[in-house]
Amino acid sequence: MNAYQLAAEDLSMFGRDPWWLVVVKAVFCFAFVMVTVLFSIVWERKVVAWMQLRIGPNRHGPWGMLQSLADGIKLMLKEDLIVKRADKAVYLLAPVVAAIPAFMAIAVIPFGPAGNEISVFGHRTTMQLTDLPIGVLYILATASVGIYGIVLAGWSSGSTYPLLGGLRSCAQMISYEIAMGVSFAAVFLYSGSMSTSAIVEAQHDRWYVLLLPVSFLIYIVAMVGETNRAPFDLPESEGDLVGGFNTEYSSIKFAMFMLAEYVNMITVSAVAVTLFLGGWRAPYPVSAFWEGANHGWWPLLWFVIKLQLLLFFFIWLRGTLPRLRYDQFMKLGWKVLIPVSMVWLMLVAAVRALRNENYDFQQIVLYVGGAVVAVLLLSFVADVFRGRGEGEEPEGPAAEREFDPMAGGYPVPPLPGQTLPPVPRRRSRHDRELIVSGGVDTVSDGPRDGKEGADGA
Repeated sequence: MNAYQLAAEDLSMFGRDPWWLVVVKAVFCFAFVMVTVLFSIVWERKVVAWMQLRIGPNRHGPWGMLQSLADGIKLMLKEDLIVKRADKAVYLLAPVVAAIPAFMAIAVIPFGPAGNEISVFGHRTTMQLTDLPIGVLYILATASVGIYGIVLAGWSSGSTYPLLGGLRSCAQMISYEIAMGVSFAAVFLYSGSMSTSAIVEAQHDRWYVLLLPVSFLIYIVAMVGETNRAPFDLPESEGDLVGGFNTEYSSIKFAMFMLAEYVNMITVSAVAVTLFLGGWRAPYPVSAFWEGANHGWWPLLWFVIKLQLLLFFFIWLRGTLPRLRYDQFMKLGWKVLIPVSMVWLMLVAAVRALRNENYDFQQIVLYVGGAVVAVLLLSFVADVFRGRGEGEEPEGPAAEREFDPMAGGYPVPPLPGQTLPPVPRRRSRHDRELIVSGGVDTVSDGPRDGKEGADGA
């Protein structure tokens, strides 16, 4: 029985629940995400405070654990403003478009085995709301729809800075969605399915983080860029865009954008757990001596622990790394992640083809190792020649390398190798001539009446 047939059998278990059980499971998924969001906000502020030797939230609730709930109540009670120049219908719709798709991806995330492992009010069911033969593509589709809310928010505000923030988000999504999708393709090759439950079942002996480490690293970088989190929070960079696409929003509409960001963090972390970290499966030391660790309600515990570890990774990055420049950010996505992910996908496909032809493991390692060494050698040679070319001084006078920063109608910073034209400086106050109106004296602005005026003349 191949992996595709196994996935088909697992999927046959879905769609048999009564309507009331579907509602209960949908409410559970929504409540799980909301509680995780409330905890993540407090945890982020606590962890960052610990990294910066501060106390953090400690007023609302025990140990400040109700701080995020107080923040939500505060945002709901603040004055709700609508910009006069905004497109009102789109302006009000944008936060909803950003928040709702963020919740939809959790529907296909498995919290436990595909069998009837648990009992809810006497009815045996699976620990997953539903599953699809193309479940991972469904996740990518919902993540892509959410970006429309950010783009529409920036456009409908009728302001320049939110528009720039929305366009940055659109370019960021396109740049990192490609690398994320290519990293998923390697998982599809090994599991033989796009179903999330089948992918977890295929990791029963070894997690894909060990088989596909490059795909995991690419996805980790892409998921941080996809969620607009530091150090990739360019659409919200306060230094040059005030606040980004949500600058003109307040009250509950701003809270929905904040909610969408944290829900997206939970979604991409859950996808990483499902595709690379064994999903709901217990870690090796536990599963080796405890057979029941992957049955009953225990898989939910292992899933939550892995999810919280990835959320801690998000917080760790925010407290450690500074924000990238936008050109560095685009270069990382287009010139590093996408080429590396495509080369890695070809290597994975070659290994799978060799194993299907019954080649032994030593030959596979030899072929793959030779290809990796060749790629590293070519990249090293390219970097050497590129560095040599950049180190040489361009020919011609310095004036030929100058450029006009206002040539396109708006200020643009200089690129490497370009210099700004000299800025004319005003002469000092003592060197300038002070012209006094109504008199013939242009040397001094002192009194001109009496002897002092005559001496000055």
